[in-house]
Amino acid sequence: MNPTRILLFAGGNLGNWAIQEIRENDWLVGVDRGALFLVRNGLVPKLSIGDFDSVSSEEMAEIERHSMHVSSCDPVMKDWTDTEMALTWAIEQQPEEIVLLGVLGSRFDHMLANVHLLNKALQMGSNCRILDETNEIRLIDRQSTIEQDHFDHISLLPFTPEVTGITLTGFLYPLKDATLRIGDTLGISNLLTEQTGTITIQTGKLLVVKSKD
Repeated sequence: MNPTRILLFAGGNLGNWAIQEIRENDWLVGVDRGALFLVRNGLVPKLSIGDFDSVSSEEMAEIERHSMHVSSCDPVMKDWTDTEMALTWAIEQQPEEIVLLGVLGSRFDHMLANVHLLNKALQMGSNCRILDETNEIRLIDRQSTIEQDHFDHISLLPFTPEVTGITLTGFLYPLKDATLRIGDTLGISNLLTEQTGTITIQTGKLLVVKSKD
C-alpha cells in the first residue's frame, strides 16, 4: 500500500514545530543529520539516507540502531545531494504528498538547491512542499487553491523566466491575466481576504511562498 504522506527530515532548521507536523501513518525519512534528530526524539525513521558526513561514528551507530532501514553512500563519489537522493526514493513510493522539513538553514546554496528540487517533484507528478517554522513553499504550474492558516503573507515568484495568465481571486491585491518575469517583485506579500484563494496560471511555473514574521 502506498503511503499517504512521506516526511523528509534533513539537517537544516528543525525543532518541536517539525515534530508537531507528524501525523499517524506518516512515513518518516531521516536525511543525514535529520535522521539523528528523529531518533533522538524517540521516532523511528522508515529510512535513514545520506553520506552521513555530519554525524560522528557514535551518532551513526545510534541512527543504525533506531532506523528500520539505512542507506549510506560515499560523501565524495556521488552526483546527488542527500536530499535529492531521499526525494527520489520518496517519489518512487508514490505517496499522496511529500513534505520536506529541515531543508532551510544557514547554507544558501543548499537552500536554493532544495527549492529547485520542487521542480523535480512537479515534473514527476508528485505533490511536494517545503515547510519550516515560518515558511511554506510550493511550486505550481496550473490552478491551485490556497487555504488561510497561520501563515499571514503569500508571495508569488516566477520560477521560469516568464509566467503568464496569472489570475488571483480571494486576495487583497487581485491580479487578472497578469505576467510576472524573473526579477519582478509585484507578487510579494499578498494577503487572503477569504478563507480560500485561487491562483490560476496559463504558462510557466510559479513559486508560492506562505510566510509569517
